[in-house]
Amino acid sequence: MKTQLLLQVEGLAVDFTTMDGTVHAVEDVNLEIAPGETVAIVGESGSGKSTTAMAIIGLLAGGGRVAAGSILLDGREIAHAPESELRTIRGRDIGLVPQDPMSNLNPVAKIGTQVAETLLAHGLANRQNVSAKVVEALAAAGLPDPESRAKQYPHEFSGGMRQRALIAIGLACKPRLLIADEPTSALDVTVQQTILDQIGEMTRELGTAVLLITHDLGLAAERAERVIVMHRGKVVEQGPAKRILADPQHPYTQSLVKAAPSVAAARLIPQASRAVPPSPGERVVPSSSGERAVPPSLVERAVPPSLVERAEGESKRGSDRAAAAPASDHIVEIENLTKVYPVRGRAEDFVAVKDVSLAIPRGETVAIVGESGSGKTTTARMLLKVIEPTSGSIRFEGKDIATLSRAETREFRQRVQPIFQDPYSSLNPMFTIERLIGEPLEFYKRGSRGERRTRVRKLLDDVALPQSMLRRYPSELSGGQRQRVAIARALALSPDLVVCDEPVSALDVLVQDQILTLLGDLQREYGLSYLFISHDLAVVRLISDYVCVMKDGALVEAADSEEIFTNPRDPYTRRLLSSIPGNELGIAS
Repeated sequence: MKTQLLLQVEGLAVDFTTMDGTVHAVEDVNLEIAPGETVAIVGESGSGKSTTAMAIIGLLAGGGRVAAGSILLDGREIAHAPESELRTIRGRDIGLVPQDPMSNLNPVAKIGTQVAETLLAHGLANRQNVSAKVVEALAAAGLPDPESRAKQYPHEFSGGMRQRALIAIGLACKPRLLIADEPTSALDVTVQQTILDQIGEMTRELGTAVLLITHDLGLAAERAERVIVMHRGKVVEQGPAKRILADPQHPYTQSLVKAAPSVAAARLIPQASRAVPPSPGERVVPSSSGERAVPPSLVERAVPPSLVERAEGESKRGSDRAAAAPASDHIVEIENLTKVYPVRGRAEDFVAVKDVSLAIPRGETVAIVGESGSGKTTTARMLLKVIEPTSGSIRFEGKDIATLSRAETREFRQRVQPIFQDPYSSLNPMFTIERLIGEPLEFYKRGSRGERRTRVRKLLDDVALPQSMLRRYPSELSGGQRQRVAIARALALSPDLVVCDEPVSALDVLVQDQILTLLGDLQREYGLSYLFISHDLAVVRLISDYVCVMKDGALVEAADSEEIFTNPRDPYTRRLLSSIPGNELGIAS
């Protein structure tokens, strides 16, 4: 039986040498993968999932070593194989799709060049046909217009597009085992489905096995034959995917299943304890570029009367809510926002955002959802004054942010804080965690040194990180732990508006649940407003008051969250909802 296994791991232990001594990251892990089989490892951040995967492929971070155990690939021991042997195995025998797209792509090399390197290194292409094979690999990974995309650099891609480029590299050599470490954490559900279908097709046609590392239980249930649950470096439960997730035996697995976000779940924040919602006069109104929440003054200027009449019927249904705030009580009003970029090698410019209008009521959450490249993050960056719009206006508390003086801009940046999608590139690798979280407090001279240290420790507790993390550096943390640091830093100045760009995409369901609860608690306590950018519709369902759906840079639909999820009108919105992993298994629906 064992001779038929592609991968066999027995008694694996991995240790890391740190400033605080030896850390036993993985202990006594056993797993088996047969040819063509998909096995998923699930667990919270720091549970040892990625460390186990990196030990298999021989890519442990500095200070890491296989302390004990055996790793057999086709019966050949590779746990302590020399680097020269591992280089021949990587790519051709074992492919890897790493978790972080930005730090794993060369920022000064074109995407096509990086895919070509893999093909040429393993002799799967020559100079004459490598361009065609690169385009084929990018197309298989779901990248639109692969010929043009191959000529671009990573910074010209969205986060999801960069992840797809990594997937193209990992699949290019058609390996017998593909290690996919959170391969779709940065992808919207429709592209996620495309990528996972591609991986599934390879498994069937080529007999390729997949080791899927994920915190998404719906994804694990839908795509894997077997699930391995890890907690604190150990395997606590494993077995058939549907049995593990439908009838978990271990208390930790039960807590994972319970914490998984659900599209049909009750709202995270009870209606009675929410900030006061808009009045009937503040309609969610359709326009030529989709529906939007705007004050009557904008309605009168931008919306045809027939559509206003339809919106009045919608707003009437919400008139039984709590007493309303004034119609003008929006912390942000965005009107006819457009962003155009010139594209290298193309005569036509790229319109990233097209005539977008929306408003964010004070103390509430507006979510923007859509596929990668739909314009979600570009809209958020214009609101943050990171990039300038080509046309249109953004008003913060009634004032156009384009007209702010230097002093007003300094005040604006304290009151509007970001949580970026990529925790790897948004954290300075040379700073300790304590310095990273405390940097905004020090820069804006908030409190004494002692008060700042106390505040940093409180923030660390708020995002479920131990105090022992203070002296560590980002490279010593898992992806989910880094994201929690980024969230703590954004909350340091107690802002009025937080722009959340995929803030929980890198987090496991337990910490995700904690962070969403924290965001809800902070909103109720301090009246915070959120612009929440996400491709995870289950998370959006839990936290948002209003949802705006973007496609190809434009708003195609916007409405109350309940309306979007129970009665979506646009075919694109319905397609997004139908693509959520685990729907059929009851994990995400």
